Amino acid sequence: MRGESREHHLGKPSGRPGTELSGPVYRHAGESPELVHYIVGMSDEATPETTGESPDASPEERREERPDEPGYLAAVTDLLGALAYGELRAFSQLARDADLAPTLRYKSALATLAAHELKNYAALTERLQSLGVEPETAMEPFVPAVDAFHERTSASDWLEGLVKAYVGEGIAQDFYREISRYVDEDTRSLVLSVLEDTGQADFAVSVVREAIAEDPRVAGRLALWGRRLVGEAITQAQRVGVERDALASILVGAPGRAGADLAELGRMFVRLTDEHSRRMQRLGLSA
Repeated sequence: MRGESREHHLGKPSGRPGTELSGPVYRHAGESPELVHYIVGMSDEATPETTGESPDASPEERREERPDEPGYLAAVTDLLGALAYGELRAFSQLARDADLAPTLRYKSALATLAAHELKNYAALTERLQSLGVEPETAMEPFVPAVDAFHERTSASDWLEGLVKAYVGEGIAQDFYREISRYVDEDTRSLVLSVLEDTGQADFAVSVVREAIAEDPRVAGRLALWGRRLVGEAITQAQRVGVERDALASILVGAPGRAGADLAELGRMFVRLTDEHSRRMQRLGLSA
């Protein structure tokens, strides 16, 4: 690694759409008032009184297996469909990022990560088929939002691509982990398995930290990029939540099915914020 050229670490904005930092830049999830107000509004429609559940019950206590309930099946279909399309896009994105990688070693590492995303995609589509749902049908509603996120966060160089894979995708993964606390055990197990880190984090952290050590100026640009990714990820989540009530109902509940109360929603945003800050710190960047 020491004998390799480092010019790629100094990649400048390319001028392609999405590389300019003109979109919303949030330091954490709590800075998106529209998303907070939307979720709070939905939670008011599914209070403990309407669900018959204790407001003090934990997610694990409130979670029941109800795969045959039409509303619940629609919600789980949305969750798996969103994850499946996210994995499919992550596979394509990592494959493209491999073209930007400066060495064969890095290209091989990204190819391995891309293969892992494809494996996750296969597991999710298999589960959808077992529920009697065509994977393409389940994924289709999420194509516009996910594609818009990737178009607006097109990396201008190899390092931005790594930060996006680690920080940008990490925000979405944390959110889906939160949602998984309110689904049946089989679905939760699959979701957590798909979201499990298999070395992606260590790879991104080691490469980015090495780049910063060689040229400290890189840190400022990548920190700003990380904040931009937070804003875009929140915008994507807001769009999906507004358009897909079934998916949002897993988190906030529905008549006959409890979700998180306002206090738990507040704690969830704190956890999302803390995880984002932790990732940025691991990279050596300010959140």
